Amino acid sequence: MLVANMTPFPKLARIRWRFPIGAVAALAIVFFAWKWWQGPQVAVQAVLRRDLVQTVVASGHVESPHRVDIGAQITATVVRVPVTEGQSVKAGALLIELGSSELQAAERQAAMALVQAQGKLRQLQEVQAPVAEQALRQAQSNLDNARASYQRNQNLFQQGFIGQAALDDSRKATELADAQARSAQKQLDSTARSGSDYALAQGAVEEARAALALAQARTRYTQIQAPLDGVLIARNVEVGDVVQAGKVLMTLSPVGKTQMVVAIDEKNLHLIALGQQALASADAYPQQKFKATLAYINPGVNVQTGAVDVKLDVTEPPEVLRQDMTVSVDIEVARRPQALVVPAAAVRDADSTQPWVLRVQGGRADKVAVKLGLRSGGQAEVLEGLQAGDLLVAVATTVQPGARVRAQLAKQ
Repeated sequence: MLVANMTPFPKLARIRWRFPIGAVAALAIVFFAWKWWQGPQVAVQAVLRRDLVQTVVASGHVESPHRVDIGAQITATVVRVPVTEGQSVKAGALLIELGSSELQAAERQAAMALVQAQGKLRQLQEVQAPVAEQALRQAQSNLDNARASYQRNQNLFQQGFIGQAALDDSRKATELADAQARSAQKQLDSTARSGSDYALAQGAVEEARAALALAQARTRYTQIQAPLDGVLIARNVEVGDVVQAGKVLMTLSPVGKTQMVVAIDEKNLHLIALGQQALASADAYPQQKFKATLAYINPGVNVQTGAVDVKLDVTEPPEVLRQDMTVSVDIEVARRPQALVVPAAAVRDADSTQPWVLRVQGGRADKVAVKLGLRSGGQAEVLEGLQAGDLLVAVATTVQPGARVRAQLAKQ
């Protein structure tokens, strides 16, 4: 009897459970239909205003504006090399010492030749000139006597006291005395400062002095010194080497202006200009940034690489910077304060004449044409087409223009 009375209750229970399950299923269908109608969820980024700096990134190496190759000027044996590669040296510091015994002997020989030439000049001035002056006085006195005697003989001849032969002898004696006086005068003149003997003696002194200077110069060639303050970046000589004149033995990088030589892609050539500022770092010390200024742009383009070499001056190089170090450089080519900025990845056909973006508005991804300005560091400046706060599909997706989407703001 009890069993017969309880049979309707399980049917009522099943009816009551079926109703909420059906309601939940219907709600789920409605929910997923609504989501489907809204479209897929996509990451979006907002258009912002911020300062934008456009840079051209390049790599290159450190290079001094010039290097000094140091070599010998004579053929000799190396006896001492007191410096090492990489050492800083001051101007005048001894770099290489060559054997000098033969050159020193030649210098002493030249010095003695100068002493002899100077002695001959003094002899001319102190002995020969006074002797010539005395000889001239004697010859002049003889000439005066001969002329007086000839005058007396002329008078005697006119009076008939002597014959023609005696008068001729007196005349010849006078002519001889006159010739001797002229000769003595010329001899004295040649010993004067304007005379030929003096000129020859003075020339001999100058020749000997030049020979001594040459010998001294050749001796100094054995002491190869640093012409400038700098750092030795190459050394190709050892003690005992026989070096030849003109052979490069060392290379000196002078202290002073430091430059970096970097290669810029030719497509960025229109962006760079002299005087632009840059921020650089050595690859070995990437955390140590230093400033540089664009100082030179090569007028030619490398045919093989399609790059243009430019040079940047480094006014305050860090201590870690070394010759030929590899460096990375960011050249600032433009700056926009509070520019309207979008992620460069959000721009489609960015390099074409008609770039565009997908702007999410009213639940749809609308295609919007934009006009771009500066581009740098994954960001692009928008000059026309958008406003601050607009939401853009941040990355390339399969979303088509006009499709419904659900925006999910991504981190920026």
